[in-house]
Amino acid sequence: MLSLAIGGFGIGTVEFSTMGLLKEIERGLALSTPQAGQLISAYALGVVVGAPILAAIGARLPRKWLVMALAAFIALANFSSVFAGDFGSMMISRFAAGLPHGAYFGAAAVLAGTLVAPTKRGWAIATVMSGLTIANVLGVPFATWLGQAFGWRLLFVVTALIGLTAVAMIWRFVPFEPAHPEASMRRELGALTRVQMWLALLIGVVGFGGFFATYTYIAHTMTSVSGLPENLMPLVVALYGLGMVAGNVIGGRMADRSVMGTIYRGLALVAIVMVLYGLAAQWWPTALLMVFVVGGSGSTIVPALQTRLLDSAPKAPTLASSLNHSALNVANALGAFVGGLVIGWGWGFTAPAYVGAGLAVLGLGIAALSGWLERRRPLA
Repeated sequence: MLSLAIGGFGIGTVEFSTMGLLKEIERGLALSTPQAGQLISAYALGVVVGAPILAAIGARLPRKWLVMALAAFIALANFSSVFAGDFGSMMISRFAAGLPHGAYFGAAAVLAGTLVAPTKRGWAIATVMSGLTIANVLGVPFATWLGQAFGWRLLFVVTALIGLTAVAMIWRFVPFEPAHPEASMRRELGALTRVQMWLALLIGVVGFGGFFATYTYIAHTMTSVSGLPENLMPLVVALYGLGMVAGNVIGGRMADRSVMGTIYRGLALVAIVMVLYGLAAQWWPTALLMVFVVGGSGSTIVPALQTRLLDSAPKAPTLASSLNHSALNVANALGAFVGGLVIGWGWGFTAPAYVGAGLAVLGLGIAALSGWLERRRPLA
């Protein structure tokens, strides 16, 4: 489990640290601010495109070999960013680095689920995802400091080393299991015909769109509304990361009891928390408290959503699980766009939180529809 989580730790470190070092990358490559922002979009696009393609291509591979190959892909693609000398080469490098992101988490989650009893599957998935959440507490602050102090290219060197460490640990500690005898690209792609899988993805896109609408503009809210000094923003990031770690652990345990129950409660919690955050943002002590709660509320749903996707497409688990990360990256783009829209309309920096609450309620409605359909026609 630790071996698989280390790969996620590397992914989380580079994904979020790149945002923190965007100004340094912008200056180092002589880019405009919009061009620097496109580097983030290129990575997200790579995640969306790569997850289904690589999961389908690797369907016939034993999952241990697939996860090792994806971890090596992550290391090499990120290392290529060290040598990027202009906008074009950096765009290609960041797009390539995003390609294995979703497929890695999808395949690692499926592999982890096979290593434990069915009643502990949610816990196993949460353990793999803990690498991503812990990265926000440890990896991102360290890598951001390292990049600011010694040059942004070091971020990608560190990430490559983490990826290679994951490859070595997976090879050494994860047991080998042969590929499913009926596994094939056609079998994996057959999951795309299942309504319940699309509903689960839609829950992620819409429900988490509200979560990302709030997080994208959290720095603006904390400094402009709450009055928190800019030099305390690392504290905000750390609190958010700690909340994600706590929410991921709790969500994994809850998912083992009831997958859909966790999704229902989690989305309702997100809606309530977003409203409370919008109200609490007027005073920095309460705003800091709610930052922790915001991180925890959103992460509570992730293990259950990942498990739901596995249940909705039992014959194509790797593809279904991988698509969860494509959905979350679409949610990231949706949340940033909608949040920026209401801020542009002059509604203020707390407006994205209230929009986030509305999107969470809409996601809850989609979840309710999925549950209703399941009662009429159980998953098989």
